[in-house]
Amino acid sequence: TFSLWDTFRAWNPLQTLVDTALVNDMIRSMLDMYDSTGELPIWPLASGETGTMIGYHAVSVIADAYLKGIRGYDADKALEAMIRSSNINKKGSDYYTAQGYIPSNIKRESVSCTLEYAYDDWCIAQVAKQLGHGEDAAMLEKASHNWRNVFDAETKLMRGRNRSGDFQRPFSPYKWGDAFTEGNAWHYTWSVFHDVEGLADAMGGKQEFVRMLDSVFVVPPIYDDSYYGVRIHEITEMQVADMGNYAHGNQPAQHMIYLYDYVGQPAKAQWWTREVMDRLYSSKPDGYCGDEDNGQTSAWYVFSAMGFYPVAPGTDEYALGSPLFKKVTINLENGNKMVIEAPDNDASKRYVESMKLNGKSYDKNYIKHGELLEGGTISFEMSDKPNTSRGTDES
Repeated sequence: TFSLWDTFRAWNPLQTLVDTALVNDMIRSMLDMYDSTGELPIWPLASGETGTMIGYHAVSVIADAYLKGIRGYDADKALEAMIRSSNINKKGSDYYTAQGYIPSNIKRESVSCTLEYAYDDWCIAQVAKQLGHGEDAAMLEKASHNWRNVFDAETKLMRGRNRSGDFQRPFSPYKWGDAFTEGNAWHYTWSVFHDVEGLADAMGGKQEFVRMLDSVFVVPPIYDDSYYGVRIHEITEMQVADMGNYAHGNQPAQHMIYLYDYVGQPAKAQWWTREVMDRLYSSKPDGYCGDEDNGQTSAWYVFSAMGFYPVAPGTDEYALGSPLFKKVTINLENGNKMVIEAPDNDASKRYVESMKLNGKSYDKNYIKHGELLEGGTISFEMSDKPNTSRGTDES
């Protein structure tokens, strides 16, 4: 699935580390488009806004920048543009406002739309809170929980829901399209970037969350293409990857592996990030496992090779994975350097035995943006066996 979503969720957070001037320019350009069209861009071409794909993900760029201290633009105007774009860019908006979800018998891609609206509104709420707009923030925070309205507790998956309130029947988690945008329930169930703990609770707790996440890689790479009538290329790419129903070649699934961090299973995040880097990327002409899509598939690799990834732009946290190299140096825009060292790293050592930040033991499953900007050294001790005690405590 391609929209500016792909750029916004991955490429922009890279720039927040190394080129804030470019981020400011990008946001000012978006606000210029807002002045011209009355809304933030979704998928503009030279001829104008096309409205292609779903969501209004320019808001995630602005929220991520603002929350990370990048503010070379009119913040009040940006919030105004974000709220207006939220109000006018919802497909099936009348039903969404009344019922808290898009009915599947009213609009196609209903589940994907509902999930992405919930995340986008959460992003806007973060900026509204910072700017003192408490009423707007509260309204948007409430809307950010609308993902719950398309979560089916029986199957523990996201599922199309009709106007009557009943879930779609028959239901197959292998069915592509229909209620989903170029994907299926196995892919979009995890699109609750801003409330992973809430999703885990809805599934019955962290243990059940892990079981369901494991299942994505365990179920066979089968599919149902009856909605499209043909096998679209994203389906082929999932099958060729041969990782169950994990579809790394299609961007909505690419954050999924890092969710193991949120439920105390970082070793699984470490194993799978290295598995994807090793198996699905190469320097050959066919070195991508799917669409490059304006930089997202490369950005996932660059982040993951350094050992961390921005699961939820709009927060200041990067989920930790497994560094690929023995040494990486990030030359930060403020003049500092962050050196990431894993001197004993090799193909057989994909697990993090221990980690230190500037010489002090570090047991969290994430690192904060501000910690990276301060520069220094991140030191990894790698192992060929998982450390089942590191990063597993609630704290």
